[in-house]
Amino acid sequence: MLDPSTVVSISELNRLARLSLEREFPLLWVAGEVSNLTRAASGHVYFSLKDEGAQARCVMFRSRAQSIPWRLENGQQVEARALVSLYEPRGDFQLNVETLRRAGLGRLFEAFARLKAQLEAEGLFAAERKRPLPRFPRRIGIISSLRAAALRDVLVALKRRAPHLGAILYPTLVQGESAAQEIATAIAVAGQRKECDLLLIVRGGGSIEDLWAFNEEAVARAIVTSPLPIISGVGHETDTTITDFVSDLRAATPTAAAELATQGWYEAAGELADLGTTMRRAMQYRVARQQQGLDQLSLRLIHPATRLRQGHDRLALLGSQLDVSLAHALRAHRERLNRAALGLSRSVPRMERRSGHVGLLALRLGAAIRRQQQKRLGALESIAAALAHLNPKATLARGFSIVRDASGYLVTDAASLHAGQTVSLYLAHGEAQASILASTVEPSKIVT
Repeated sequence: MLDPSTVVSISELNRLARLSLEREFPLLWVAGEVSNLTRAASGHVYFSLKDEGAQARCVMFRSRAQSIPWRLENGQQVEARALVSLYEPRGDFQLNVETLRRAGLGRLFEAFARLKAQLEAEGLFAAERKRPLPRFPRRIGIISSLRAAALRDVLVALKRRAPHLGAILYPTLVQGESAAQEIATAIAVAGQRKECDLLLIVRGGGSIEDLWAFNEEAVARAIVTSPLPIISGVGHETDTTITDFVSDLRAATPTAAAELATQGWYEAAGELADLGTTMRRAMQYRVARQQQGLDQLSLRLIHPATRLRQGHDRLALLGSQLDVSLAHALRAHRERLNRAALGLSRSVPRMERRSGHVGLLALRLGAAIRRQQQKRLGALESIAAALAHLNPKATLARGFSIVRDASGYLVTDAASLHAGQTVSLYLAHGEAQASILASTVEPSKIVT
């Protein structure tokens, strides 16, 4: 707050007033009638908004004014999204306008947003709900007005891209209070008759009021329940309606809708032309190759008598070559056979000398086996005597015994025993239990 005694300049006062206004009032919608409209060379637009009791100066800068989709004129009822401010150099109260819309459009936008949110929550915009479009439709249904320029654009595009394709028109109003119901009825009729494979809903561009029939819930529900896939071609590229969201495919313009519907046929025509070109080239290449082969064969073509004479001469030559080859082969085989016979005769062993040598070796082998047997037998007897000497049962037979405690451990030291302990005695014949009376390092008396 300013001190009441403080003196301020007009510039400072206007600046403080502007700041106070902009801080106190947020961006808000203001309704009124346009008057005193002026378009400056800079592109800025100046006008007043008035009603029955007051008016306010407004300015809309060039960057904002260019975004208005219609031409602003005096006398129009509008709603301005504006910032309350003050023009400091003149001290004029004014509204800095961010955007404009026609009066009443706010309610339409709200209704549009509300229905869009409802249908989206129901899943009617979901991609998985969309139906695939037939690539080669045989007949296309068109829902439009008979007088609509969009209908003419669609028919021209269909004739240009797929002239063989049939089209069925389901005439209806596309603007007005009853338009939405007529459009929904036309969609239902087309679905019941099943005269076509694909439906186009088309209309030219316009304001939101002009296109409102395509924002009605009845139209949206009819599109969703239709058994036919539907392309929406409503308005221009910047126009958006509920119909666009629920349709199976959205086209930017009516002409684009016709192009999308005939895309398969159009591509097929191009592919067919390419295949025809490829086939012609392949056939030309093959014919050229066959002609080349025929030329080569014609060069090799000779008279049959000449061919017979050549064959006879060749046969005689081959016969003489065969005789020479056979004689050479026989001679080579005979020489190999002789060499093999000579080698075999040299390799036959002299059996008389070999048999005597074998007998001597047999006698030596028998003597060696007997010597080894005697040697092994003596070693075995020595090992048996040692094992008999180490046999614990022989020790027990001489009067000794084996003592084990209650846990089964061998007792070797009297110091490990205590009075009253029970031990087991293992004798040469049987076993006995004993109780320790006393334990010393000297032999003790054991009572059984």
